[in-house]
Amino acid sequence: MGMKAERMERRMTVGWAMGPWREFGFGLGMLAVLAALLYRMGFFEAGRLLQGGLNLARFAREMFPPDLGILPTIGGGLLETLEMALAGTLLGFLFSFPLGALGSRTLFPAAVVAAARLLMAAIRTVPSLLWAVLMVIVVGLGPLAGTLALAFYTVGYLAKLYAELFEGIDPEILEAMRGVGAKRRHLIRYVLWPESANAILSQLLFMLEYNIRASTVLGLVGAGGIGFYMQIYLSTMAYARLTTVLLTVLFLVLAMDGLSAWIRRRYLLNP
Repeated sequence: MGMKAERMERRMTVGWAMGPWREFGFGLGMLAVLAALLYRMGFFEAGRLLQGGLNLARFAREMFPPDLGILPTIGGGLLETLEMALAGTLLGFLFSFPLGALGSRTLFPAAVVAAARLLMAAIRTVPSLLWAVLMVIVVGLGPLAGTLALAFYTVGYLAKLYAELFEGIDPEILEAMRGVGAKRRHLIRYVLWPESANAILSQLLFMLEYNIRASTVLGLVGAGGIGFYMQIYLSTMAYARLTTVLLTVLFLVLAMDGLSAWIRRRYLLNP
């Protein structure tokens, strides 16, 4: 026993001694990969970086001071952006919740789960800006295209999150409900929703915050919102006015962050 304990102690000592070297080697390897990638992209070209810094300084000088005289003009676009984000998030949630349930292996057979998860992956493959382009083609220019684009984007991500969330529910609870004759609709109504309500609402609020940020650029492709003014001021090089637009978007994002935090404290249950 003494010899075995001694051998085990020796192995542990060797393992502890090699551990830091392995971590150092892994970190060194990651840095080498990063340096190689940056080199291929021209990150270490001093002349290029110097010119970029000069361009950035010139751009920053032209952005300040902001032109606050356009606030009445862009107010409607800012409100439209908020409406698009809210409508798109809620519309997407209406479809993401049932799709997430269909993608849960604890509720549905493998064929149904595979089809639902394939649909989620297909929707997530398309970025929100491309969804906006597609929706402009389908329904024309304006905020409706932006709203539908955000709804599709929301479905792809929330459905995936909800499917993983539903699979994390204690299977013993589901089996107990099945034992008393509960159907799938009963499991969704009386198990999935009560057990996951906090996380569902928290992720919904996060998606709303994200969609507000995303909706600001949809106007660049004609999908409505404040992005329409961003496109105009960028194309005409009116950078002082662009600064005002960016500041109003920042104010809207901060306001929504504060509102979401208040809703979480006020209405979500404490774990």
